[in-house]
Amino acid sequence: MSSDAQPTIVLVHGAFAESASWDDVIVPLRAAGHPVVAAAIALRSLAADAASVSDLVRSIDGPVVLVGHSYGGATITNVAADAGDITALVYIAGYALNPGESCGDGSALAPGGTLAPTLHKVPLTGGDTDFYIAQDKYHEQFAADLPREKTALMAVGQRPATASSLAEPSTDSPLWKTVPSWFLFGELDLNIPVGAHRIMAERAGSKGTVEIAGASHVVGMSHPQETAQIILDAARAGSLVSA
Repeated sequence: MSSDAQPTIVLVHGAFAESASWDDVIVPLRAAGHPVVAAAIALRSLAADAASVSDLVRSIDGPVVLVGHSYGGATITNVAADAGDITALVYIAGYALNPGESCGDGSALAPGGTLAPTLHKVPLTGGDTDFYIAQDKYHEQFAADLPREKTALMAVGQRPATASSLAEPSTDSPLWKTVPSWFLFGELDLNIPVGAHRIMAERAGSKGTVEIAGASHVVGMSHPQETAQIILDAARAGSLVSA
């Protein structure tokens, strides 16, 4: 793949969602002239998912901005630093993990998470477990600020994550230590409590943090314009730093 003058934006979805969750964000990013790729990850292993995004970045000519939602944040945190010209990271209700920290650990940085009791567990051959959010709990837990008609469809089409991927420790070299990062999250996130987001943004030295009152874990879907704006801000600032 090749880019124009503008950085390529690589969007990485999280658990219980899929690439189409970025649809309303993609439109304004493309309108601003950015090439955009919504990466699909398997949600089987954090290391393997990060490796697949690293491979994608290696195929892109020119600067890249990585954007991760939820587990997708953990994924971009673990992308190889030498994969390409990565100029900025944007965490949209995403995990900016410390070395050795798992997604579960990240959620536990502050009280208020209610994900565990909502999970439907599917035992897998080989001993792992797939986690889904129970369909009757999906709206309240995951996306309470979206219409119920939409979240009913999202619940049916959600992508499960394995228990092992959510418990897998992050590597010793988080990308946010060397690449500037931006954060956007919702006040009423029940998967990753707002206090945990604040901690992760502060310790990563966030260049810009936006907290949206009343927003759920899918803040990128319920507030696509604000989401696109922080990505554009990060792309612009990252390009100035790397110039």
